[in-house]
Amino acid sequence: MFLDVFSNNGTKYIRISETIRVVDPNTGKSVPKKRTIKNIGPVSKFDDGKPDFIARLKASYAASNPIIDELREYLNKDVPQKVYNIRICEGTDDCIAHPKLISNLLFERLLEELDLSQLIRSYKNKYEVGFDVYGFFKLLMFGRLLNPASKWATLKQHSDYAVPIIKDDINEFDVYKTLDFVYDHRRALFNRINSTMVNNYHRTTNKVFYDVTNFYSETDFEDENFIDNEGKEEKGLRKKGVSKENRKEPIVQMGLLMDEQGIPVSVECFSGNTLDHQTVENSFKNSVDTLNDPKQRYIYVCDKGIGRGEGIAFAIENGLGYLTSRSVRASSKTEKEWILDPKGYTIVSDNFKYKKQIVKKTVTIKDEDGKETKYECSEKVLTYWSKKYYDKDVAERKSFNDFVEKYLEDPASFRISKTQVPTIKKYLKKDAINKKTGELIEYSDLTAVLDTEKLKMDYDLMGYYTLATSEIHMEDKEMISTYGNLVEIEDQFRVMKGTLDARPFFVRTKEHVIARFSICAISLIMMRLIQGQLRAKNPELVDGDLLFSNILSAERIQDALNKWKIEKLDEVYYRFCDIDDPDLDLILKSFNIIIPRKCFKISEVKQLKSKIEMSL
Repeated sequence: MFLDVFSNNGTKYIRISETIRVVDPNTGKSVPKKRTIKNIGPVSKFDDGKPDFIARLKASYAASNPIIDELREYLNKDVPQKVYNIRICEGTDDCIAHPKLISNLLFERLLEELDLSQLIRSYKNKYEVGFDVYGFFKLLMFGRLLNPASKWATLKQHSDYAVPIIKDDINEFDVYKTLDFVYDHRRALFNRINSTMVNNYHRTTNKVFYDVTNFYSETDFEDENFIDNEGKEEKGLRKKGVSKENRKEPIVQMGLLMDEQGIPVSVECFSGNTLDHQTVENSFKNSVDTLNDPKQRYIYVCDKGIGRGEGIAFAIENGLGYLTSRSVRASSKTEKEWILDPKGYTIVSDNFKYKKQIVKKTVTIKDEDGKETKYECSEKVLTYWSKKYYDKDVAERKSFNDFVEKYLEDPASFRISKTQVPTIKKYLKKDAINKKTGELIEYSDLTAVLDTEKLKMDYDLMGYYTLATSEIHMEDKEMISTYGNLVEIEDQFRVMKGTLDARPFFVRTKEHVIARFSICAISLIMMRLIQGQLRAKNPELVDGDLLFSNILSAERIQDALNKWKIEKLDEVYYRFCDIDDPDLDLILKSFNIIIPRKCFKISEVKQLKSKIEMSL
């Protein structure tokens, strides 16, 4: 018996059929014929609303675990269940279980889907690389996704996999040759990923999201500057700068670009003392500009730290668009008065209002010789007030506000501590007037006093947020929603630093540092593809606006795939471990990986990779 789905007058039905042989009256020969055992009913009656219902139904029936109960009595009960005769002798190593990872099957399928397997192998042959560079690349990638560790420790993880990752004998120093290979061909790797994403997964980069973070290294010494092949001085990569995590060690700046679907495009590394807005031009020219049709105009979306100076000039000079936030408190007095003027606001609700204006934007840039260049464009400025942001501002400033209130009540009883100086300094007046005599007294001769007018202005600005874009015809709601998607990059950084454990880093040379972060970025892309598949296959589980972390977080995926192992029972048979784990079960089913409750030969285990389905 078998499960059959057929159409009748445009409606699909489910039935149980069997094949019998009958004599063809015309030829007199025995021919096969389908016979209906039981009509189960229309597909619409049983469809659970999830994608690929029919494919999943057939697979579950074949695995003797149908997803609809009406099929259970028609399972092939006449086929006897196999009984495994497992012989384990006391005193042998067979008495000790050594489960091995098999999750690399999914990762290898993803690399094939991204066409990186073919690319790396072709480059290996083209450049006559004398070792299994693809095997080392996979080992570094899989180690980053499952159990992040140093390069040496990752090599030792080779024995953790049921199917060997590296085909040749392992020469430990080949791991550094692999980093050299990745550095030399990183552009080609990201280009190939992009072409696959565009052709197969509908990637669009009409809007490109950009942000910068940094990673600290496990060293106290900065890299020296050096002279490149053209005789120009280049800055060393590991430099002390403004660490996002307040670390004192040398850091490396990393710019990450993300597409409209929330999947990383590429990363660029910069010296640790490079300012965020100074990274824009090289990041885009080395990645997005090489990926897209050169005639395509895109809009890049960034925060206020990046969307100024060189970043805006780059957009104007190259005919691109930009959308960025602006600091409300750092605005000019005229801009603040416009923001606080109640005229012109569109009142959406008691919790939200906004207004807009078109202004002329001028950016002045100085080159290394001090020569100034001015860039001008029209700019749409949108300011909105949100109760959500207001409550957030109040919560963040509560301790400071409490201090100010007490200080104003009794200034003589308060001393400003060292930790309070950076916050309160901007509110200190530079001079004061003696009310009795009218004498102007220099600040250096007085105890500092608070500028209450400036304080009030900042209080009044709580809850306001400003966006600016070169796209003066962009809809107001589109500006707000588009900029809101920038929060996804923060989650990219969180996953890189947390789940993928990208910091601290221990490699030393510029080439190896950049290669390491390229591997981290590709690992992150693979993690996002897994999460994207989960979203596509399980839309009913999606909760919230975030693109990825609201179905299964990267941490839960990592934990689940570390449980996908097989255990050797004897010289022939293996069994899967923990495939009934809820998270692992969800991942496997989302990729149409159906694992019957049986023991497997190693050849059957390997065949699972060919059955993995991608349908983003």
